[in-house]
Amino acid sequence: MLLSRPAIEGFFEGGSTMKSFMRIVMLAVLLTVVLLPLPARAADAKDPLHGDWQLNVARSTFQPGPGPKGQLRSYRISNGVEKLTARGVSADKMPTLVRYEARYDGKDYDITGSTGGDKISLRRIDALTTESTQKRNGKAAIITTRKVSPDGKTLTVTAKGTVPDGQTLDSVMIFDRH
Repeated sequence: MLLSRPAIEGFFEGGSTMKSFMRIVMLAVLLTVVLLPLPARAADAKDPLHGDWQLNVARSTFQPGPGPKGQLRSYRISNGVEKLTARGVSADKMPTLVRYEARYDGKDYDITGSTGGDKISLRRIDALTTESTQKRNGKAAIITTRKVSPDGKTLTVTAKGTVPDGQTLDSVMIFDRH
């Protein structure tokens, strides 16, 4: 029991019915103000992936090579939807743009600008780790694991699969929070 009987009786003791009613209303308002924001605060907690990430080319490895000259990834997570915009410069100095909006539900969503495929599905492994599967012609082509470091400053993206020309992809891309 939250309050003992003497505490409750003391709360209402010696007052009119109107006074008692006002005390109850004030207590209800106080509890509402204190407790109502708790779920909202939890929902507003940012996903560690949320934000902008700059590719650290020097720390990254690309197989087959060469890898991109640079890339900036912007992840936005809102209402259970992850939105990615990745702008970069390819190894042959051409601009690149990859985009998608997807949920962590394992279903296929459209992805544009990726050589990996035209569909992507996402799943969460733990609070810092997610996995994506890119599909080409309805079949899994590239599986990528993304892990944010515990301090939230580094994103490691490990991609394995096959590129459209049939070569095996095995890359580790290191991104720094921008």
